[in-house]
This record gives sequence, structure tokens and C-alpha cells, in this order.
Amino acid sequence: MSVRYALIDLDRSSYIPPNHLSAKEARSIAGTKGPVLLLTIPPSVGYQRSPVTLYYCYEPHKESSSDILKYCIAEVSNTPWGEQVRFVFNPYSDLAAKSLHVSPFMDMLGDWKMKTRSPGNNLSVTVSVKHPVLGNYFTASLTAQKVKSSSKVDYALFFWLMPQKAAIYTYWQSFKLLLNNVQFYEHPKYKKPLYIEESLKNAEGRGCCMAFPGTGDLQNSTPPNGCERWYSWKKVKWPWA
Repeated sequence: MSVRYALIDLDRSSYIPPNHLSAKEARSIAGTKGPVLLLTIPPSVGYQRSPVTLYYCYEPHKESSSDILKYCIAEVSNTPWGEQVRFVFNPYSDLAAKSLHVSPFMDMLGDWKMKTRSPGNNLSVTVSVKHPVLGNYFTASLTAQKVKSSSKVDYALFFWLMPQKAAIYTYWQSFKLLLNNVQFYEHPKYKKPLYIEESLKNAEGRGCCMAFPGTGDLQNSTPPNGCERWYSWKKVKWPWA
């Protein structure tokens, strides 16, 4: 699938897509002091959907003028059910406890393995699922190339219907999996009303620390001592704004 992503400097850009972190909020979460770049598909015609949303958080280098990518913040949503998690990870390679029912063709077991690199002329992101029984049975990757822009570019037109395109492709692939009789997993909330609490407990047992459980509140969001990974869960609105 070919879609267009935006890489936005949150400190310099006059436009920040709605329902996203500011540079100040991202720095507070990641504990960094440098620039913050946002990778996402901007909303189009009132619709917001991005398979991958990342915040690249940099730390100033003491001995040179270049900044060092220290942490990333991942933002994962399951659109039909209106839930979202955010968590910090090491961009060079990291494992994060799977804490959200994203695909109806995967159970809740396993970890997300995340890897990316500092964006330049090229960009790459890899997400895989490390399952306790099936092993590394799923991998998704994003590769992108920087496009030269100018002040004359109409960004609304440039990203026209990109979120819709991503959504249609996702549901089309899901439909094909159904036709091939791939096992379907309904959302665990229908059988386990306390699945959120169980997921959060599992994440906390893996070194994650909730900001404010169930709210995603960003006040006092700096991780406490001994916390290995900042983490938040919250309900989100339907993507039509």
C-alpha cells in the first residue's frame, strides 16, 4: 500500500494535527530536552486514521550541534472500538507488552517488537509480534522517502483522502483473511469486562508505569523512579471529526 505520511517538527510547525501531543507534552513523557518530530497521516475531510503514529524525541548532543534520537513514543489505536495506548520505546530495538486488541485476527498474547531510526532522506519503521507459542508470526514495515516541498504546496490536497485510503486497505485485507478462514478473535471485552485492568496489570508487571490509568491524562506525566516505560490507555472519539 502506498500512502503519504507527514513528518512534522512540533516545535516549528504552525500546524499540529488534532488529538496529538504537543512537543512539550512529548518531552515530558520521554524525559528529553531536544526537538520532537511527529510521524503521522494528517486528517483529511474530517477523518483521522494513521496505521503508525510515532513521536521522535531527541536529546541535545553535548559535543556536537546534532541532536541524538533517544526515545520514541508510539500511539496505537483500534478504530472500531475507540481505544488507544501510548508508550515509550527504545527506537533502536525494543519489546513492549501487547496491551490493546488491534486486530481481530490476533489474540492478546505476546509483545510488540518495535524498531525505527532517526528520519532523514529515508525513513523506516518495523513492528512485529513476538508470540509465546507462535513465535515471530507477524511483521509490518513502513519505508518512506522524503519528498521535497515548497511554500506553494497545498498540503490539504497533497494528503487528500490518505486516511481513508489507509482505512479501506486495512478493511480490504481483513475481508480477504475472513474469506481464507483465518481464525477470528472477537474483542476480549465481550467475554472479559475487566480485560483492560488485566492488560494494564500485565503491562505494569513488565516495567510499565501508567500515567493515570484509563484516562491518558498528561498532567504530572513524568515517569516515577523505577519506572522502565511510560504508558497510557484511554478511550478515543470516532475518527470522523
